Amino acid sequence: MLMKKCIYFLLISMTHLCASAQKNSYTVFFKTWNYLKYYHPDFATGKLNADSLFLQDVKKITATTDHNAVIALLTNNLQQHFSTAAAKATATDVIKSNQDFSWFRESAGIDKGHKQLLENIYQHRFTGPQHYYIPNNGYEADIPHEKVYDFPKEENLPLEYRLLALAKIQGCIDYLYPHKQLMNKNFDAYFESLLSRTITCQSRKDFEIILAKLVAPLEDTHAFSFYKQLHFAKDIFHTKLYAPFDYSVFDHYLLVTKLMIPDACQKAGIHAGDRIVAVNGKSIQDIIQSKKELLSASNPSVLLYRISQYQDNLIWPDDMALKKLAIQRNNSGDTVETAIEFIKPTDKKHIDSIVQYLNDEAKRKRQHRLEHPGIAYFRIDQTYKFISGVADDHIDQTMDSLLLAASQQKAIIFDMRGYPDWGGFVYTYIYKYFADKDNYFGKYYQQYHQNIGTFIYADQPAIYFPVLTNKSRHTYNGKVFIIVNPQTLSASEWNTMNLQYIFPGSVTIGQQSAGADGDIKRMALPGNYSLEFTGNGIFYPGGAPAQKVGVHIDEKITYRDIDLLKGQDLEFDWIIKEIL
Repeated sequence: MLMKKCIYFLLISMTHLCASAQKNSYTVFFKTWNYLKYYHPDFATGKLNADSLFLQDVKKITATTDHNAVIALLTNNLQQHFSTAAAKATATDVIKSNQDFSWFRESAGIDKGHKQLLENIYQHRFTGPQHYYIPNNGYEADIPHEKVYDFPKEENLPLEYRLLALAKIQGCIDYLYPHKQLMNKNFDAYFESLLSRTITCQSRKDFEIILAKLVAPLEDTHAFSFYKQLHFAKDIFHTKLYAPFDYSVFDHYLLVTKLMIPDACQKAGIHAGDRIVAVNGKSIQDIIQSKKELLSASNPSVLLYRISQYQDNLIWPDDMALKKLAIQRNNSGDTVETAIEFIKPTDKKHIDSIVQYLNDEAKRKRQHRLEHPGIAYFRIDQTYKFISGVADDHIDQTMDSLLLAASQQKAIIFDMRGYPDWGGFVYTYIYKYFADKDNYFGKYYQQYHQNIGTFIYADQPAIYFPVLTNKSRHTYNGKVFIIVNPQTLSASEWNTMNLQYIFPGSVTIGQQSAGADGDIKRMALPGNYSLEFTGNGIFYPGGAPAQKVGVHIDEKITYRDIDLLKGQDLEFDWIIKEIL
């Protein structure tokens, strides 16, 4: 019996060693393949297809394949002798921190000849304006020529396609994502651990968990919604059942804000204002951490905001219908235990009540605005109405009249807690009426085609302001307030930076924004997935970053339980006090 156990553990150890050896071979395979894809002229011009090479050669990797053999395998049929060196990259304002070739330059497992081969490819890399795998313009979202490989939803992908998905994610991070330097420094080791799991995973669900765990470390709010594409998202995130109450998530508790199904809540002794500190024995802190490992968010504030959204239903730790809750109330440290049945999708009566509640909340939020004498109020997600139905040749006149009226008020409020429904409102018309001609309010970095994996400052005026012939600036002497929170995302953050520059005396008030400025890039992955991420670097003129940290805030607002329970808008309250 003892001998059988020894043999069993020996076999298990050998399996792990084999997977580890393969993992290291695959790591070099991935790194080399991406390097060739973005630098070698055969791929950059579209002469050869990078995916075809990957799928053909990855099957030849074994546990005994050494690193030099991997490089030789991938470069065997590629041009290796070049007559023309790469054009010299002359730009000086370039983000270079992402570019890291230490994986081969400092590798003891790669010999001098293969290091020189890779160096030679880089020195003769493709530097033309139309790279086969890079968008021509910084604002373009779709990464070109990335094939969609579709498979039945219930089936696990074949190993070579699972590995191709991982290689493409790694390529995005190493060459296309300008904020790799902001990621955890141990990401490469983390990637290798998930690579090992990818080799042995037996189901589509397990593979989707791996994908989510690889996307989350980008810590990029643009990538947050990746989970919605997962076929097993309901199982992975436990979204099959619904709470009979609404809630807001804090870092160590869940605040009950509304009783959506009062009878069920009263039966369980749950009241609005209760703090749930644990669910089925798992603390809220631990639950949040487990969600953080699966969801990409630029900062903790936006993660808490996103998992507080009832309709997304992301906070729960399991699929048990009966949830045992540990509750604290009345600001005491005492904890009481209760249990409550969550609502099943088949419970039409209660589901209808939840849907009605959510519709009412959505309507209330759409109608939420500040109306006060002497204040011009603009919601960034409700500006298109100003020109809806207006003939094109009357839009300028309409907007001039609107902004003239606004300039006669003692305060202007720009509520940026949403996504712009019309790009021209700030970019064209606020600029035209209130800004100086040269309105370089930020620094926009895009992929540098002469050196893929680095990002060059784009100084073209059209990125920052329109070129207008008869522009004149109107001075505004009143107060300007800009309201932000985690809903202030991407274009809304960009517009906020613009407003802050146009109105240097403005006060930005609220909570940390989403921290994902810049245009998105979209990479197709095998399995019919699409990875969206921030594809440009955005900075303030002085060099302060917007990614992760969000826009600059002058007056930070913190909501207490009582504020949420009363439905107060503390930003509105603060502004009114400042004006009166």
